[in-house]
Amino acid sequence: MTPSGTDVLRGEMVTLRLAAPEDAARLTEILIIDGVALWWGRWDVDRVRRDLVSSADGAVAYVIEADGQVIGAIQYLEENEPEYRHASVDIFLHPGWHRRGLGADAIRVLSRYLFTERGHHRLTIDPAAHNVAAIRSYGRVGFRPVGVMRLYERGRDGTWHDGLLMDLLAVELR
Repeated sequence: MTPSGTDVLRGEMVTLRLAAPEDAARLTEILIIDGVALWWGRWDVDRVRRDLVSSADGAVAYVIEADGQVIGAIQYLEENEPEYRHASVDIFLHPGWHRRGLGADAIRVLSRYLFTERGHHRLTIDPAAHNVAAIRSYGRVGFRPVGVMRLYERGRDGTWHDGLLMDLLAVELR
């Protein structure tokens, strides 16, 4: 259960529901697709259960459903230190569902929840600096580039790659 007890969030095109152990196999299928693994790295069902569904680090994960199918996941992690309070967001979608506005809808729904129900005033997201499609999608919701985080994450190729820090203030949500 999420900290506030909200198990399901509904958007215009997607439904977000808390990830459950029975979602692990489907989420793993999506995460190992080349177009997803490129950005998310290596995953297996045990890691999905531990790091996504169980959220050992305190993150809260929702599966994204469209047309009755699990098409991806979105998660948030809260920083509760009063002087720095905000939440970070992460998302992945099956490539077969890209370019339909579903990712933006999922981000919009979760952002609205984090602003109105969880009391955040600011959200962050950190795509790879060269993930143009993701950056464009986040921009549709109102996220703005803040800066490049140099050599931020290790890619599947073993080399370090830049990340783009983006943020969204509550008043900027579209």
